[in-house]
Amino acid sequence: MTFHVLTLFPEMINEATSHSILGRAIRGGIIQVNPVNIRDFAVNKHGQVDDSPYGGGAGMVMMAPPIYDAYKHVAGNDALVIYLSPQGKVLTQAKAQELSAQKEIILLCGHYEGIDERVIEEIVTEEISIGDYVLTGGEPAALVLMDAVARLVPGVLGKAESYMDESFSGDATLLEYPHYTRPPVFMGREVPDVLLSGHHGQIEKWRREQAVERTKTKRPELLHKEDVKCE
Repeated sequence: MTFHVLTLFPEMINEATSHSILGRAIRGGIIQVNPVNIRDFAVNKHGQVDDSPYGGGAGMVMMAPPIYDAYKHVAGNDALVIYLSPQGKVLTQAKAQELSAQKEIILLCGHYEGIDERVIEEIVTEEISIGDYVLTGGEPAALVLMDAVARLVPGVLGKAESYMDESFSGDATLLEYPHYTRPPVFMGREVPDVLLSGHHGQIEKWRREQAVERTKTKRPELLHKEDVKCE
């Protein structure tokens, strides 16, 4: 999978994607991240990529021509173009799973007061938000989306089953059950006996019960989305 990131700050993308699991996937050739500097397609020798908004108002608006030219520089026939915007639909695990099947995704990062609407209408497939709040730029949101999607690409985590029991994964919208590792006692708190029993059926039952209880306590609204037995 290839992510092309149209951005004013490619160094943010390069640095953040060079570490941890995503960095390992890039070095292994499973994932490619291609930051494209919109300023390379500026309208003049001064590197101008923004201008005052028509109709007045505070701030600056990113211009359509540099963004369009940056898009044309990398656009493939089947590439989705996602604009990271607080006006988009909120990213979910189901959406991340859907996007993980794509071969190529172009992520458009806005700045300032926004982007000229005409280039959004011309090239953007869909707008995605990572939450109901506003950031100073689209780069952090692009990084969140890339991380959520890339880890679902086969080979990135090593074992596909490593994410199947996570929060929001699988068939039910349940939060993930609690995890424990050594030592068996920490600050007077013991690992639940069932996890030390070696009885896999009882362990799976306990994990299911814990997932339901944790969801009921922390995110009860999720239980209304699925027919989940809470007793």
